[in-house]
Amino acid sequence: MAGPLEGVKILDLTAMISGPTTTMILADQGAKVIKIENPRLGDYTRIVSTNRNGFSAAFLNNNRNKHSVTINLKEKDGVELLKNMVKKSDVFIQNFRPGVVERMGLGEKVLRDLNPSLVYVSISGFGFSGPYSKKPVYDPLVQALSGLATVQAGSDTERPRLVRTILPDKLTGYATAQAICSSLYRTLRSGKGDHIKVSMLDTVLSFLWGSDMGGHTFVGDEYEAETAQSFIDLIYETADGFISVAVQSDKEWAALCNAFQRKNLIKDKRFLTAELRHKNINDRLEITQEVLKTKKADEWLDLLTRLDVPCAPVLTRKEAIKHSQVISNKSIMEMNHSKAGKIRQCVPSPRFSRFPMKFIKEAPGLGADTEKVLSDFGVSKKKIKSLLQRNVISSLKI
Repeated sequence: MAGPLEGVKILDLTAMISGPTTTMILADQGAKVIKIENPRLGDYTRIVSTNRNGFSAAFLNNNRNKHSVTINLKEKDGVELLKNMVKKSDVFIQNFRPGVVERMGLGEKVLRDLNPSLVYVSISGFGFSGPYSKKPVYDPLVQALSGLATVQAGSDTERPRLVRTILPDKLTGYATAQAICSSLYRTLRSGKGDHIKVSMLDTVLSFLWGSDMGGHTFVGDEYEAETAQSFIDLIYETADGFISVAVQSDKEWAALCNAFQRKNLIKDKRFLTAELRHKNINDRLEITQEVLKTKKADEWLDLLTRLDVPCAPVLTRKEAIKHSQVISNKSIMEMNHSKAGKIRQCVPSPRFSRFPMKFIKEAPGLGADTEKVLSDFGVSKKKIKSLLQRNVISSLKI
């Protein structure tokens, strides 16, 4: 498909979420992503729950605009086939546990000799060395080890809580996609490729540092334990539902006080400055909650909006995709999948003025593109037939 990355060819050996998120971002932006899968099963997300006609929602939502090629990499001929494809590719990305890809004969040094300009990308869970590097890893484990679960708790003395979405996985995908684009830019100028290493643990720590690690920024003055300024969050109960209200500036605080018909709070010594409002956060939020309970959600949203107080309704997932702002943004689109039927997808958030977003390739069946892609790489029909007969590759499987 047309996009700013048109002409970039990516060999994608990743599975699950972090790697496929990376490569779908790049595929949506025009790169040709060739998803290399095991002929027997393919990406594990193909068989998880919430599926229709052999396609899971998880696979559909992380693998559109890609081409599926099945190669048995336990066979020597399969490894050699992939090596030949590397010679004509720009990016190679894998998320096996550290050490596995080298044992397969597809390590960075081997592929660098075949293609000096190759951008080689490795994604790991905990990192590439150290006591946890070769441990199996899933998203909750990274949330636990990184401190994110205690950030969610609000205080080190409270029970840790997980973010209720696989944030480390998806965040790693975004970070890796950005790094690949940077490396491709440099490669175009120098002709020399790079080896990008990204760990989920590093990604989450970096993500937290911008707003949650202030108590550990000044060396020698670290907090012994994190305590919460308040356990009241910014989701408030009204007479008939929930809304979110968030104010920072003096102007916004004054507008909120006016909406509450509590002008005395503007001059209240506890709330005179942003610093004091933060210091006395419990008092401020308790007053806010007390007042907001007195009217219905829509009444408050109308009033607060008129006074330019930052506010929004709290929506369910079903409500969110039908909200007028989401519709105005054209954030959600429907498309027809040849096997899964009509499906709903979220349009990527970056919008390019020269490249209107158009999905032209549905998430593929297992091995759907094997013969076509190999032919494009110069593999003869005779060779493809031989590889099929010897089960080194396979053709379409749903």
